[in-house]
Amino acid sequence: MTIEQFIANQEMERQNILSLIHSLIKEKDKSVSAIIGKMMGKKMIFYHAPGTFKYGLSSVKKYMSLHLMPIYCAPTLHAKYKALLPKVSFQKGYINFTSSEELPLEILKSLLTDCAKIDLLKIREDYLQSKKNQTSL
Repeated sequence: MTIEQFIANQEMERQNILSLIHSLIKEKDKSVSAIIGKMMGKKMIFYHAPGTFKYGLSSVKKYMSLHLMPIYCAPTLHAKYKALLPKVSFQKGYINFTSSEELPLEILKSLLTDCAKIDLLKIREDYLQSKKNQTSL
């Protein structure tokens, strides 16, 4: 299944916002490539940066979800956008929303621009190195 087919198979009123988010992720973060995959039994669009999962976009019965691993790894980003997006449901590493009105375009662009700057692989490598350093003490 292609990404275009995945989006076309969603409810008509969700297709535009899903397509827009997909385009913005690809535009704002040149490091990612997109494929269709499954998480918790649900098909979604996975966006992988070299060596890691970075974003995910899904549409389920009651809402759409945008998985953002950078907000999981950067609490300051999480706090900033939780305050700017009061109508979406924030979790640790993803947001749930039901319409484009809950996720204003300018804030979404800013969120994706900020997330694109986060190097998840470097964060993981630094974490593993710090663990290695702790065990060698």
